[in-house]
Amino acid sequence: MDIEILGRALTTLSPDDDHPYRTGPWRPQTVERKADDLDVIGEIPLDLDGAYLRNTENPVHPAMEIYHPFDGDAMVHVVGFRDGKAFYRNRFVRTDGFVAEQVEGRPLWAGLAEDPAKSPTQTGWGARGRLKDSSSTDVVMHNGVALTSFYQCGDLYRLNPTTLETLGKASWNGKFPSDVGVSAHPKLDERSGELLFFNYGTDAPYMHYGVVDATDNLVHYIDVPLPGPRLPHDMAFTDNYVILNDLPLFWSPEALAKGKYAARFHRDIPSRFAVIPRRGQASDIRWFEADPTYVLHWTNAYEDGNEIVLDGYYQNDPEPPAGNGTLYQRMFRFLDNDLMGPRLHRWRFNLSTGMTKEEPLTETTSEFGMINQRHAGQRHRFSYSATAVPGWFLFDGLVKHDAETGNEEHYRFPSGVFASETTMAPRIGSTSEDDGYLVTITSDVNRDLSECLVFDAQQLSAGPIARVRLPERVSSGTHATWAPGSTIPDWRTHDDAAAALQL
Repeated sequence: MDIEILGRALTTLSPDDDHPYRTGPWRPQTVERKADDLDVIGEIPLDLDGAYLRNTENPVHPAMEIYHPFDGDAMVHVVGFRDGKAFYRNRFVRTDGFVAEQVEGRPLWAGLAEDPAKSPTQTGWGARGRLKDSSSTDVVMHNGVALTSFYQCGDLYRLNPTTLETLGKASWNGKFPSDVGVSAHPKLDERSGELLFFNYGTDAPYMHYGVVDATDNLVHYIDVPLPGPRLPHDMAFTDNYVILNDLPLFWSPEALAKGKYAARFHRDIPSRFAVIPRRGQASDIRWFEADPTYVLHWTNAYEDGNEIVLDGYYQNDPEPPAGNGTLYQRMFRFLDNDLMGPRLHRWRFNLSTGMTKEEPLTETTSEFGMINQRHAGQRHRFSYSATAVPGWFLFDGLVKHDAETGNEEHYRFPSGVFASETTMAPRIGSTSEDDGYLVTITSDVNRDLSECLVFDAQQLSAGPIARVRLPERVSSGTHATWAPGSTIPDWRTHDDAAAALQL
């Protein structure tokens, strides 16, 4: 393994830090590395061709008062697979907030769990105000570029998908909605090349929906009027529709009137789903009601006759009781998937009758589901989810769910080993939905190392067929994407020279 250090972040974190989400599996990295010809246990398949990109939260400065893991600075990791070999890069996203704090050498924004007054020079909501736009939530590919996003509506930062050089912000030829931004999970339709997105805020109409075409032009943007400020996190699409949501976990109106952002689950309000034609207007929105819950992530949606089928992770208890635990236990209960109990669930919206049917698909608590993205928006059979560690925002295993039979196949990591979102990489020449590989990065706190694991998607329980050693232990993080080599410009001849930029 040939390793080169590309840069280091100026950090003011204490070496004696004991914060639960800045230590252990969440210990941040501050060094940017380039490593080629990585060591492998097993064998990388020759028909695995592309790049696994993962976003992580890596704070380089302490919080002003109380750190929340979603405040961390974005660091993207890429493991590229080509010709049976693998390479690795990791780089901070040069967001405006990251650069400003590097210059000042201190935190300049209050965090999610802090008083907005801690950001005295910032006003307004979200990444357009009191929160630093860390761009550390998701990463997707569009038009040959990787885009990082922030969960409370920020800019989309553009990255070279192999060097991870920050290329600036998405502008969409001057039409990017800079007043509101884009929410955590824009969706790529691989068949059309379109990027679908929404945003939300504290001012009416409270939500918008838009479409960016395959050549990076904003071609559609509409209001989605809501009854008040909401906290939607994800969206889904089919061949002809998008599905947005108005779920009953949102800021307390009384607290919001006082400038406080306290999320509450309103158990007497139904879940509502907006079904919108992909290029529809506000007048075309069809609203459907369902049982009250909250859903962070959807796995997929598709059309079945006159019905829209939507799969996602129904939470049994979106607002777990605070109890009498420590401050950290009370504050981070919204990160405890064991308490919230997300499980795969299915909703059916009948476009003829306006009625909703819903049913659980499994009793397994899981989250961070992925499918073969070639089937996004169309009927899928398999989804791949992460199983949760009680008490933590950590994942200790994988589960493959068969939507046709209800069967599940599990793989559990050894104790002290944690993963995050696992992507499905169709092999070159694949002939079926699960004909490919599952790719993920693990953090092993026992051996203080990280590996990128490759599984045969048709034999998950058999364990990884390749274990790729990375040059440093990677902090546990959030979302990932798979970029087939065919979607990456100059994939066969990429040059890392442009990425050798010091912080």
